[in-house]
Amino acid sequence: MTTTDPALPTPEELDAHAREQFAEHEGLYEEWVAEQGDEWATERQDQWLADNAPDRAQHELSTGLLLANVALTQGLFLAILVGAAVLAHVPPAALGVAWGHFSLPALAVGVGLGVALYVANQVGTSVSARFDIETGEELRALLAPDTPQGWVVLLAGVLPLVAVFEEFMFRAVLVGALAVGFGVSPWLLAVVSSLAFAVGHGVQGPAGVAITGTLGFVLAAVFILTGSLLAVVVAHYLVNALEFVVHEGLGVEWT
Repeated sequence: MTTTDPALPTPEELDAHAREQFAEHEGLYEEWVAEQGDEWATERQDQWLADNAPDRAQHELSTGLLLANVALTQGLFLAILVGAAVLAHVPPAALGVAWGHFSLPALAVGVGLGVALYVANQVGTSVSARFDIETGEELRALLAPDTPQGWVVLLAGVLPLVAVFEEFMFRAVLVGALAVGFGVSPWLLAVVSSLAFAVGHGVQGPAGVAITGTLGFVLAAVFILTGSLLAVVVAHYLVNALEFVVHEGLGVEWT
């Protein structure tokens, strides 16, 4: 029984590989690619995609499972909170969900607030990065999809659910319902709920916790002043959605 040795690279292939490695080491890789032509670049890209297909498929599977877990757990907790509020006969106005709270002005406040908070969040993150303070952006990268279908699920399903659940719990329940039910100052509850909100985002690191706590207090203040859950849900959603789209989708980073 005979065996065939794998084909060894030709001298030309070895020379091309050596010159490619030299170009990459010297920072001249873009010039090297331009010299080889579009056909060569396309072949190398196809080869890279083929070599990394299993890793990309595994990443997409992990991201999908993580998104499904987030949607399932937060959806379940939201259902429990809503059920408890109904059984406790909490007034809709205390939760910011009376009919009058769903209005165009409330929506406009939410949009403006969301954009402003996103900008403030990025400024805080940039300052933290300059001082090497952890901001926990790895979680965002892990949740970012690789396919158009994944982005639809994230932007139209998971992120709206996250915004509704967290605002209902930290603003509607911990501020609105407790203020009405126990006669406690809503501003005191805003501080408490913001601390809880920050601790709940501990995975984002020290800077992430500080930034999240500050954003949480601003959202609580807007909820108190407007009485509308819609305004803070829209703002919360926009902060998260803009972070994903700008940084993970478009690859834009603040400096």
